[in-house]
Amino acid sequence: MTSTKVRHTLEQIRPLMDAQLASDIRARWNQLVLPPGSLGRLENLIVHYGIIRGKVQPSIHRKGMYVFCADHGVAAEGVSLWPQDVTRTMVRTYLRGGAVINAFCRQFGLELLVIDMGVRGPAESGVVDCKIAEGTANFTRTEAMTVEQANQALETGIVLAHEASTRFDIVGIGEMGIANTTSASAVVTAITGRDATETVGDGAGSNETSLNRKMLAIRVAINRHRENLTAPFGVLRSVGGFEIGAMAGFLLGAASVRLPVVVDGFIAGAAALIARAMAPDVLDTAIFAHRSSEHAHGFLLDFMHVEPQLDLGLRLGEGTGAALGISLLEAALRAYSETSTQDEAQIVRR
Repeated sequence: MTSTKVRHTLEQIRPLMDAQLASDIRARWNQLVLPPGSLGRLENLIVHYGIIRGKVQPSIHRKGMYVFCADHGVAAEGVSLWPQDVTRTMVRTYLRGGAVINAFCRQFGLELLVIDMGVRGPAESGVVDCKIAEGTANFTRTEAMTVEQANQALETGIVLAHEASTRFDIVGIGEMGIANTTSASAVVTAITGRDATETVGDGAGSNETSLNRKMLAIRVAINRHRENLTAPFGVLRSVGGFEIGAMAGFLLGAASVRLPVVVDGFIAGAAALIARAMAPDVLDTAIFAHRSSEHAHGFLLDFMHVEPQLDLGLRLGEGTGAALGISLLEAALRAYSETSTQDEAQIVRR
């Protein structure tokens, strides 16, 4: 059911592991004026980044942050304490420069792009208008999106990733959408087989009633759409969101052109789970920024066998963790690129 463009992109994704390049990058680390391995996982981070870029001494000059926004029909089930129009309000806030992600982007020199994948109402001036519809359908009653809409979401992400590869050396992806943690939890439930009690968390804020509504909505959806959930595309179509589909497509497109992508939190992680199910090697170009305090994020990261860079108890979304992840990578890269070698410092080992 996937489109020709999606299938063509999947065919272009190859594993990137390069043992010789990894060895050369580690050799440079070992030449610097610091004890071998003393920067811990930061050294591994540069090995990963260097392999993606295909260079012993990679660089970062141009940095982008893509925030994908959309509404969700399942919000009608009372799964969030926030009204659905908050999605639109936050889009306006991003465009005015008044959100946390705006502050982080200013601090770290990131260009922010706000992508309207399906926010209710006319597209705001200043967004990248990729609106598919004004939110998904309520997945407790029908599929969240049609086959055509699911393909459109994936294709939009692929196109944006290809465009990003000509503009940026590295990008982050994040999201905004009321009720999207319910959609993400449903995706995780469908792909991993875990019960909703293990995949549902607070999201943007919950009480006992809304948590129970989330779990009920997911169980109803899993039972209703069971026949569609045997393939990742069916999972996306049945319980996903337009922004989740676009982020999954973005990761696929990025992998096909070797663009490094720093993945934000739980919802972006659910998109990565879909992309990984479609093409396991897609994660070779993905760097996972942080471990969210969202209930299931740690389990999700472990399921994908990936290790995040930070664990700060974040659960805001909107790319904030990804922005911090990019700043950490830049700091590690400066250490790798600018620290003197032992020969330059005239250090002689015994």
